[in-house]
Amino acid sequence: MTDADRTSRQGAVARPFARRRFLGYVLAAPTLTTAAQLVPASGARAAEILSPEITELVDLNDVMTAAALPTSGLITVLVNTDGTVSFALPRTEVGQGITTSTAMLIAEELGIPLKRVHITLADARPELLFNQLTGGSNTTFSTYTPIRVAAALARTRLLRAAAAAWDTPVAELAMEAGVVTGPGGRSADIGALSRRAAGARTEQVSVSLKPRDMFTVIGRPHGRVDARAAVTGRKKFTLDLDVPDAMPTMVCRPPTINGKVQSVSNLAEVRAMPGVTDVVVITTGVAVRAATFGRCIDAVRALRVSWKPGTAEGKSDASVLRELRAAELPMGLPPLTPSVEERFTFHFRSNSALEPNCAIADVRADRAEVWSSLKAPIVAKEAIAARLGLPLAAVTVHVTEGGGSFGRKLFFDAALEAVEVSQRIRKPVKLMWHRADDARQGRTHPMATSRVRIDYLGDTVLGYRQRHTSVSTDLGHGLGEIFTALAARLPVGDIGFSETFFQLSQSMPYDFGANSRLLSETDKGFNTGSMRNVYSPDVTCARELLVDRLAAIRGKDPYRFRRGFLRDDRSRAVLDTVAEAGNWGRSMPVGTAQGIALHTEYHSVSAVLVEIDCRPETVGRPVRDGVAGPRVTKAVIAVDVGLAVNPLGVEAQMTGCLMDGIALALTSSLHLRDGHFLEASWDNYFYTRQWNTPPELEVIVMPATTGRPGGAGELGVAASMAAVACAYGRATGSLPTVFPINHGTLSFDPKPTVPPVPASPTDGLDHVR
Repeated sequence: MTDADRTSRQGAVARPFARRRFLGYVLAAPTLTTAAQLVPASGARAAEILSPEITELVDLNDVMTAAALPTSGLITVLVNTDGTVSFALPRTEVGQGITTSTAMLIAEELGIPLKRVHITLADARPELLFNQLTGGSNTTFSTYTPIRVAAALARTRLLRAAAAAWDTPVAELAMEAGVVTGPGGRSADIGALSRRAAGARTEQVSVSLKPRDMFTVIGRPHGRVDARAAVTGRKKFTLDLDVPDAMPTMVCRPPTINGKVQSVSNLAEVRAMPGVTDVVVITTGVAVRAATFGRCIDAVRALRVSWKPGTAEGKSDASVLRELRAAELPMGLPPLTPSVEERFTFHFRSNSALEPNCAIADVRADRAEVWSSLKAPIVAKEAIAARLGLPLAAVTVHVTEGGGSFGRKLFFDAALEAVEVSQRIRKPVKLMWHRADDARQGRTHPMATSRVRIDYLGDTVLGYRQRHTSVSTDLGHGLGEIFTALAARLPVGDIGFSETFFQLSQSMPYDFGANSRLLSETDKGFNTGSMRNVYSPDVTCARELLVDRLAAIRGKDPYRFRRGFLRDDRSRAVLDTVAEAGNWGRSMPVGTAQGIALHTEYHSVSAVLVEIDCRPETVGRPVRDGVAGPRVTKAVIAVDVGLAVNPLGVEAQMTGCLMDGIALALTSSLHLRDGHFLEASWDNYFYTRQWNTPPELEVIVMPATTGRPGGAGELGVAASMAAVACAYGRATGSLPTVFPINHGTLSFDPKPTVPPVPASPTDGLDHVR
């Protein structure tokens, strides 16, 4: 795709933009500091509704945004005397690029170069009620207006300060590249004006935002502001921080999920090992603190521990599947008309972030300080204070940038372990999970089944029913603060919280008559959590596969069949775009096929077309990492995210979503046997590899269709998984019903279950500090 093509496809379509006035605050401070007041939530879209569909009235993103609005005035833009602008983002950067898009919003409204904007991550601030949860593709959606209001207010104050200094009307001044200019060749950098523009007292001010037809930054492709630091190794993650006396720490964990220490027979022997400073039993195992992580690994492997049974003792894939089927909600009365029906199974999966779980903690008698990449830092701070018995004000939680999350960092297990160890030994610790720990003892995406039935009469679809049954998803992070977190953990309230989350995050893009989706959850014996897109990949994959089957029964083309039932023009445009760009319907060899799927969520739409090669010579070829299987050879993704703040960032997100979708459909799962997972690292957890990454990939960001951004962070996962599954079904002539497709073949020799896992050539940690 050429730069010209990209610019053409990503360019915004100009639409009328009302010059609405917004309220903000100039805060009392030595230099210019501004903030937004809460702004009205977007109105319901009742005019678009064909039949009752809750997410067209209000969805999870709307709820999260509305909850955050009352505290948006506590998020401030600061103009420094050196001409830079600082902003402490109350969300967590884990590779999704929100520091870049946030800097773009500020640069646009302030009229300054992007390089002058410095974005940091805010510490946990309990007063930012509901405003520090990173998830649900919500960051840009909810912060788009408040950040712009604060930056626009700063611009107005700077211009007024210059006008007062030069005794010149504001209308005769201009600001460009961070410099205010006026009549007679006068000019001043914003840094020189910052003190003069500062407020002596906090006051409320009205401000207008820049209209879309004047944007020069928003909507244009921009490289990441942290790209150079990332590729040169200068970017600081948790384990890169140099906290005084914080020494490497690791934990010896049980052989089965959530097992507990019964006894340790050689504590004194291990404490005497070279480099080891401390060995202590904690809630989750036996912690070792040593001079290097290599010394920690040696000591952990030397421990002789007797373990109590875990919470999943004796369970296997087969036994959990039986539990799920027993917990399945009824579909209702048998249909009086023809129908198609199927049950799909989705196995346990891992978030598999590049950065292992880690945290630094320094706990003293009267205070504690913690560093970690946290997507729910307020809940983490509140939980840590409760665990340590300290006042909330005595606990400081610093949010660091993370090397991936995909939902994993909504939980703060490593931080809780680090504070427990530090409290027990009264020393700072730099705790890291072994790579095997996360697969075997970490958070997993729950095993689930999804039963779908579509009733039809001729070419009319009369009804759609879906009953999704899952191992319980831990939503104990709530909406980012302790009240909803506790509600999500109540013995009765948890299913209500999960069902609400489920209903507010699922949508039906097709006019399929009366439709219903219900969630049932069972079995709390596993450590679970949200994975990227939470319920949507499984739910959408099951739906799209059955839509393909119904199209085949009716003798219809899958693309045109879908198009005929779509509820809105945005969805039709996105589906048409991938069909045209991907040359849908072209002639292909036997054993290969195209697949197409659509997914809508959070005011955004995505469609994916893939081509897959399932020919025997492809499936049977030897592969270095032990996996052989179908290969996705081509993918086209089209997304309508409303207004794309950074189209280049959206492209990157969709590329990652595709890799997730390929993995979920074909290769990535955890095998449960006798209460433990067999996978122990990436050498046998088969996320998308280079060999099954499509050599042809195009991402098309549609022209802006709304005046503000929709959710984009997770948007492409569900449609990607579904498109791959549909392509596989068409290539093989057999509808896949178990995912990932290769789960039934164990292509590796499981490592021992008695911890810790033996060394592998990739450990290489002996000299890591």
